[in-house]
Amino acid sequence: MDLLSGGAVGAVMGEIVKHAIQTIKKGRDFGPTLEKNIETLNNLAPLIEEMKEYNDLLDRPRDEIEKLEKHIREGQELVTKSKKLNRWKFPSFPRYQSKLQKKDEALQRHLSVNVQVENRRDLMEVLGKVNGILEILMRKENLGQFNNNNIGNQIKGLNGAPEEPECLGMVEPLNKLKGELLKDGVSVLVLTGLGGSGKSTLAKKLCWVPPIKDKFGRNIFFVTVSKTPNLKNIVRTLFEYCGSRVPEFQSDEDAINQLGRLLRQVGRRPILLVLDDVWPRSEGLIEKFKFQISDYKILVTSRVAFRRFGTPFQLDPLDHHHAVSLFHHFAQLNDSSSYMPDKNLVHEIVRGCKGSPLALQVIAGSLCKQPFEKWQSMKGRLQSQSILESNSTDLLCYLQQSLDILEDINEKECFMDMGLFPEDQRIPVTVFIDIWAELHNLDEDGTNAMVIVHDLTTRNLINVIATRKVATETDMYYNNHYVMLHDLLQELAILQSKEKPFEERKRLIIDLSGDNRPDWWIGQNQQGVISRMYSSIAGMLVKQNQLKVAARILSISTDETFSSDWCDMQPDEAEVLVLNIRSDNYSLPDFTNKMSKLKVLIVTNYGFHRSELTKFELLGFLSNLKRIRLEKVSVPSLCRLKNLRKLSLHMCNTTHAFESWSIQISEAMPNLVEMSIDYCSDLIKLPDGFCNITSLKKLSITNCHKFYVMPQDISKLENLEVLRLCSCSDLVEISESVGGLKKLRCLDISDCVNLPKLPNDIGDLEKLEKLYMKGCSNLSELPYSVLSFANSKHEIYVICDEEGAELWEIFSYIPNLKIKMPKVDINLNWLHGTRS
Repeated sequence: MDLLSGGAVGAVMGEIVKHAIQTIKKGRDFGPTLEKNIETLNNLAPLIEEMKEYNDLLDRPRDEIEKLEKHIREGQELVTKSKKLNRWKFPSFPRYQSKLQKKDEALQRHLSVNVQVENRRDLMEVLGKVNGILEILMRKENLGQFNNNNIGNQIKGLNGAPEEPECLGMVEPLNKLKGELLKDGVSVLVLTGLGGSGKSTLAKKLCWVPPIKDKFGRNIFFVTVSKTPNLKNIVRTLFEYCGSRVPEFQSDEDAINQLGRLLRQVGRRPILLVLDDVWPRSEGLIEKFKFQISDYKILVTSRVAFRRFGTPFQLDPLDHHHAVSLFHHFAQLNDSSSYMPDKNLVHEIVRGCKGSPLALQVIAGSLCKQPFEKWQSMKGRLQSQSILESNSTDLLCYLQQSLDILEDINEKECFMDMGLFPEDQRIPVTVFIDIWAELHNLDEDGTNAMVIVHDLTTRNLINVIATRKVATETDMYYNNHYVMLHDLLQELAILQSKEKPFEERKRLIIDLSGDNRPDWWIGQNQQGVISRMYSSIAGMLVKQNQLKVAARILSISTDETFSSDWCDMQPDEAEVLVLNIRSDNYSLPDFTNKMSKLKVLIVTNYGFHRSELTKFELLGFLSNLKRIRLEKVSVPSLCRLKNLRKLSLHMCNTTHAFESWSIQISEAMPNLVEMSIDYCSDLIKLPDGFCNITSLKKLSITNCHKFYVMPQDISKLENLEVLRLCSCSDLVEISESVGGLKKLRCLDISDCVNLPKLPNDIGDLEKLEKLYMKGCSNLSELPYSVLSFANSKHEIYVICDEEGAELWEIFSYIPNLKIKMPKVDINLNWLHGTRS
């Protein structure tokens, strides 16, 4: 075939070659080199044409041809320049001859090396396709054998994925999850959420979503793991799903190795492996299924957020709109029925289901095509009692499994403590630290308590919200951390506490509204005799007989209409008293002084105004009381609390307590170890004699904007280890004697915006490890005593912002001085989770 025809390499390349030959012919004086180039081009032309034909036939890539064409294109400039050569430029012929020779050599190298390697690769690819054809034929044969043995009936949908389920109300999470799985680089994705939240349903639906189905095809494998997984059985199932003969496995390791080889064979297309219902402590099992295969994804569904595999995909309860849609579906409200409820009734019942897909299914199913009276009855029950107690046995059993995964008895007990507080409220983590330190002998700084909190969070039983968090915070300071939990889980915690008769319960949870009282409140002798309309009379009659209570924890919630008519209770064994109040005036129960074993008192006002707290003197009779936390109350004059170790005041009015004492605070609380005052807007200074509490180790005064000066004799606090004065905007002075705090490890003056200087003797703090001073915008210089930090035997971290770092720059040569500028995360989302 003549090279000049141009048919071999297309019109464009034909023109290039044509010009090349014409130019070469014009320069025949170049001699043998030109003849060699012409011969090479003529020989290549038919080969290129054949390659293109085969490429089109086999739908193969054109890499090889494009590389050849690249060599010719690179010669185009040379050819163009050669065309311009004439006899007057004869001296240039040798140079162009050299270029043509090099171009020819490059082409020869390409043909002798690259093309041979490409041929080898093509041969291996052909062999691979032949093996693939043989495998398909074997798979069909094996499938025939499976069908003969009725094993093929176990294969449903896409290689184990069950029938496509309804997934109403979950469009948004479905789309987000789909997007996560279609991303590059995702190897393991954990879908986690509360029991009954629809994790498995969503995973099953995902297998049938067109983009997922199109990408992974038949390489979608769905396996239910369960509580006691058998690895060999799971691998056998995957072999069956692949249509391959199931070999005998010598060990779990052998099973995984053979599975890896199998998946690499089918892995020419992306693979999605769904491990459904994975229980705690199964991280190792998930790890075994991780293989280095391109585009291989694992989706795990679990009540546990296995964070070692990255940020989990959290499945939250349904919002009201989607919950109504799901309820309509299960109640068949679009079909003919004996009763069609009005919209308001439906909405009230749906709200009672708390956004749980399982609860919506159970309740809607029980009401499907039922008469009006059944619907009204369900509404009443949902409003008057827990959904778990109202025709929801399936839901209760399902949620109970969430507690079964707690292997540590302490963790289960700690979860049940979540029911001590009102629903839809944020609960300070420090409250649980106080309770658990005394009930379960956990450490006082909260380390072990936070381990439990994180475990409960990982298992989706609670949520932890940090309203303000510094990235490098490691000082065990949790005043900005709060716990919230789903209503259903709180009801579950309360229900667990009610399993035994009230006189045998570890936790006695009492909810009092107005004059309404529980039956046992009016005495067992009066039950069924005195009707509810005479409950106030019953309250008086019960005082004739004292009520014995054996609970270790007593939680009493009252609303603004509570009449303060207390039962003559004898909570002799109570170690924790939790009072949840909503009234402007509140008296401690008369029986408080009988609680000889009481160790922890928590009083929290959820009302709008601060509550005037009275009968506080009853606490003076309690020699075992170690911890008191008061929130949103006006603190009365504190009585003698000889053994009190920790006092926490949050959003309290402290004027009366701190300025009207007949005795000094050091005499009233001589053994105080920790004091926390937060958001107490009326606090101006600490009471006289405060620095005589030499046992004090931690003092936190935070967000008290009127607090303006520290005591001059603060050095008397010889055991003080932590001093926090953050966000006290009016603070203008820190006593010079602060250098006398020889045990101080942590000093926090963050966001004290009007503080003009640090104490001159701050360098005398021999034990100082951390100095927090972010947001101290009024500081313009540092005292030279900080040079003494060079003598410290340990590293000193200064946590500050950019302005603070500039102040410390001249001292940066001090080897053990470390300047940190962390990012601050301010999160106000928790505000949406409260009603008060």
